[in-house]
Amino acid sequence: MPAAFIGHGNPMNTLEHNRYTEAWRAFGRSVPRPRAVLCISAHWYVNATAVTAMTQPRTIHDFFGFPDELFAVEYPAPGLPELAEEVAEVVEPVWVGADADSWGLDHGTWSVLVHMFPEADIPVVQLSINAIEPFDFHVDLGARLAPLRERGVLVVASGNVVHNLRAVNWSTPDAGFDWAQRFDEDARVAMTSTPGEIGRLRGHADFTAAVPTPDHYLPLLYLAGLADAAGTPAEILIDGYAYGSLSMTSYTLGTGTGPPIAAEDGSAAALPAGVAPEDTNL
Repeated sequence: MPAAFIGHGNPMNTLEHNRYTEAWRAFGRSVPRPRAVLCISAHWYVNATAVTAMTQPRTIHDFFGFPDELFAVEYPAPGLPELAEEVAEVVEPVWVGADADSWGLDHGTWSVLVHMFPEADIPVVQLSINAIEPFDFHVDLGARLAPLRERGVLVVASGNVVHNLRAVNWSTPDAGFDWAQRFDEDARVAMTSTPGEIGRLRGHADFTAAVPTPDHYLPLLYLAGLADAAGTPAEILIDGYAYGSLSMTSYTLGTGTGPPIAAEDGSAAALPAGVAPEDTNL
């Protein structure tokens, strides 16, 4: 099963048909029908590693200051408690808690899946982002999820490579500041060549501006880990910028014929078996 990182941007993308949402929709049409979707969303950023384990996760409208039409959106996809158990199994010895009642599907998940799978008939499970763990932990955890791809699970990480709400310029809806472009382009080099080394961007000169808080950036590390485990770099699904300080770049894994990552001896690595920032929450 392929995998993806989606730059989800403004929640209003839920309702809009633009080049980004069309790319998400095309990706959903292109993949084999998943047994389930495991989503790592920037908006479930807590001090623990957990998965949703309810049979019917609720649609969470985790934002404010947006039109009523957006709050009316429901994404009634079923859950899959047995997948929560599988996640805990494949990532051992990392401990993963089972959340049966406190979370659900936040807009980092449903704003994307409403385009990928508009019928909401594929089970969806969310994996939280553990805020107290270092960056390497998230790359490693992404790699540990790799066996799920062989079990028909589509892993979708959802955030933004560059996400600085305090720097948003609403008058430039399709532009990126110089620093945003520099960081996004260097992330692209890493993801499309040596994704396992994505952690080095922590020392990037533009890191503080591009990643003032890590919540939206960390989902990218899960796809980097999956790509490193597969020995195959990620591919760009679509790229672009919004409001100066948001990158809309999205990546996929396992959908094309990108070159394999070279092993240490120089040979090809083997593939594995089988509105103002204070008034909104983007």
